[in-house]
Amino acid sequence: MKKSDRNSWLVFPVLVIIGLLVAAAGSQGGSTLGGIPVFALSVGLAYLIQWLAFIPAYLLQTEKFFDLTGSLTYITVITFALLSSTAPDARSLLLWALVVVWAIRLGTFLFRRIHKAGKDDRFDELKPSFIRFLNVWTIQGLWVTFTIAAALVAITTTIRKELDILMVVGFLVWILGFSIEVIADSQKSRFSANPENKGKFIQTGLWSRSRHPNYFGEIVLWVGVAIIAIPVLQGWQWIALISPVFVTLLLTRVSGVPLLEKKADQKWGGQADYEAYKQKTPVLIPRL
Repeated sequence: MKKSDRNSWLVFPVLVIIGLLVAAAGSQGGSTLGGIPVFALSVGLAYLIQWLAFIPAYLLQTEKFFDLTGSLTYITVITFALLSSTAPDARSLLLWALVVVWAIRLGTFLFRRIHKAGKDDRFDELKPSFIRFLNVWTIQGLWVTFTIAAALVAITTTIRKELDILMVVGFLVWILGFSIEVIADSQKSRFSANPENKGKFIQTGLWSRSRHPNYFGEIVLWVGVAIIAIPVLQGWQWIALISPVFVTLLLTRVSGVPLLEKKADQKWGGQADYEAYKQKTPVLIPRL
């Protein structure tokens, strides 16, 4: 057995245990279904969907429906939580709608992108290994759990509060982040589709203000979701605020910015225009 596979077998239970801890913390003071906290059931559902999808993905050695499965998981989990909770209110319905709209938009965008590209080279070394590929899907289950933790807590809690200023502020912040992400993705798609831009890097529109404006928008919209959830958090449920923190760390330290920056440096590093672009354009937070 390869060393990487041995290490992966150690990682798998850790990923599951982290999910169990989040499930326990977020379930405090929440609705139950058959005596089991709805929050915990929602977390379990997020993991279960990934493991079921992993089976055909491994057998067919494909990653083409990985991102689509992630988006469908968001929609399924948040809808299950809403339907299983006690007396959903306006806050719950708003959070459900925001997550579903975001998941449909991003899932469709990513699915079209990988369908056009034919593959995602990030998975080339992972697919042949059962445990390493399984861990990727398990991480996606944990990713879904962390990302929508704030929304899930607010939907499943038994505490209900009237409309307040934080709900309005959070919604406006979400609108800002969502708009930035959609516009940035649209601008890059149009740029890449133009044959004249083959071999070039985008540095127009929002991409002239930030090297990764779509990731900035992603972070901002989840901050908006967390703001909406704040008024109904209690006790251990405050761990749900890890949601925007997790998204930020994931995109800036793990799978987002570092990978794309490395890839861009390998492709355009040393070119005068690219080096000038890097020097004058912030990595994440747009330059006003």
